[in-house]
Amino acid sequence: MTSRAPLSRKLSAIAESATLKVDAKAKALQAAGRPVISYAAGEPDFATPSYIVDAAAKALQDPKNYRYTPAAGLPVLREAIAAKTLRDSGLEVAPSQVIVTNGGKQSVYQAFQTVVNPGDEVLLPAPYWTTYPEAIALAEGTPVEVFAGADQDYKVTVAQLEAARTDKTTVLVFVSPSNPTGSVYTPEETAEIGRWALEHGIWVITDEIYQNLTYEGVRAVSIVEAVPELAGQTILVNGVAKTYAMTGWRVGWMVGPADAMKLAGNLQSHLSSNVNNVAQIAAAAALTGPQDEAEQFRLAFDRRRQLIVAELSKIDGVEVPNPLGAFYAYPDVRGLLNRSWGGVTPTTSLELADLILEQAEVAVVPGEAFGPSGYLRLSYALGDDQLLEGIQRLQRLFA
Repeated sequence: MTSRAPLSRKLSAIAESATLKVDAKAKALQAAGRPVISYAAGEPDFATPSYIVDAAAKALQDPKNYRYTPAAGLPVLREAIAAKTLRDSGLEVAPSQVIVTNGGKQSVYQAFQTVVNPGDEVLLPAPYWTTYPEAIALAEGTPVEVFAGADQDYKVTVAQLEAARTDKTTVLVFVSPSNPTGSVYTPEETAEIGRWALEHGIWVITDEIYQNLTYEGVRAVSIVEAVPELAGQTILVNGVAKTYAMTGWRVGWMVGPADAMKLAGNLQSHLSSNVNNVAQIAAAAALTGPQDEAEQFRLAFDRRRQLIVAELSKIDGVEVPNPLGAFYAYPDVRGLLNRSWGGVTPTTSLELADLILEQAEVAVVPGEAFGPSGYLRLSYALGDDQLLEGIQRLQRLFA
């Protein structure tokens, strides 16, 4: 008998999302009765604002929402996204340049599929979100990591990008505020990188899903606002998940030049068709409705940010750059490695994360998920009491 044909080599090379894996492990331990505190998932602990839920409930009563709608998104939502893009990213676009996707993650996937050809090199500043290199690989591109450490506030420079550029470089990933580090590029830094990409004809995929979560008076200036001429070679990725506590609603979008959006729309017409209509209507309500609760969420994140940075900084061997956006702290923990803790001597941040989970019952994501070893990502999008208790457990472990 002939043996079965092999599974996809491309998909076999793709790793499971590290953040979701750690979160799933933490939840399994919690279900088994262990008092695990998880800093793994980038998910606000707030309920979606009631006015958004009410809009969805009303949409459920309209039979037209039970049917197929345009694959690129409902007109009312595409118009709202175009207005938000002008308001927050300084870029005027037609609604036809907007594609609504099943969460920001689908937009990331489709963006790379749209502008990456086999063998293209994609400059990927590190630390990076764990999905980017896998999405690049699925587009048959080659991720080229450009690392910036805590001494640079995890922000790459034009000099570093230029040193990594080759004649195969076609795309740059630009993320500000950053997941996993919370770093925000200054307007001057953003403009310098944008001008460099424009000069070399490089596509920019900019993930702006955290653009409304910034602190200390900082504003995340979009790269297309800093360098308007770059709009013709930039795809913006965004969504309602983080700002409005709507992770489970799965509504994101991509915005870009008309020709690129035509290709992405063709892909989506075969990949998934339209996003859930009720969720789209809820997202439109989020963008066009009162922003008071979203601002309260941001203020709560800011309070938690200050707490986690202050408490982590009390641990000898931990360096915590001040995150000015998103809801993550990304401490440099190389000072904890190669030392004995509870009879265990971790040599990598992966081993350190395992030690922390086992001995302190705290779940964190190791730096290996985002680039080099020696770092941990902690989301502070969890309740205040748990936030403090978890860090105090770490303080006791590493005392």
